[in-house]
Amino acid sequence: MAGSDDEQKLRELDEKLLAHRAKYAPPPPKDDHYHAASQGWRMVIELVAGLGIGFGIGYGLDVLFGTLPVFLLLFTLLGFAAGVRVMMRTAAEFQNAPPSGAEDEKRD
Repeated sequence: MAGSDDEQKLRELDEKLLAHRAKYAPPPPKDDHYHAASQGWRMVIELVAGLGIGFGIGYGLDVLFGTLPVFLLLFTLLGFAAGVRVMMRTAAEFQNAPPSGAEDEKRD
């Protein structure tokens, strides 16, 4: 008797969960036309941000110490290297990511 009661409770819980998931499910993905462009812009922004931060730190240190081109060049090059490193990590992340519909296929 207890087994059938438990099974009934489990079925009711399952129905509630399904109703909740249907109610709060994310909307279906729209046309991913600009996905590649957004990836490219993200990588460009990462590179420019690295350059800008390196330039800013270098210029600030040069003004502070009065050695104008030394730290500016050094930190601009370090910022460029950091930007390229982050950009390459992002490219690897995009390359290893599953296609946009792959998650749905695994659930079914």
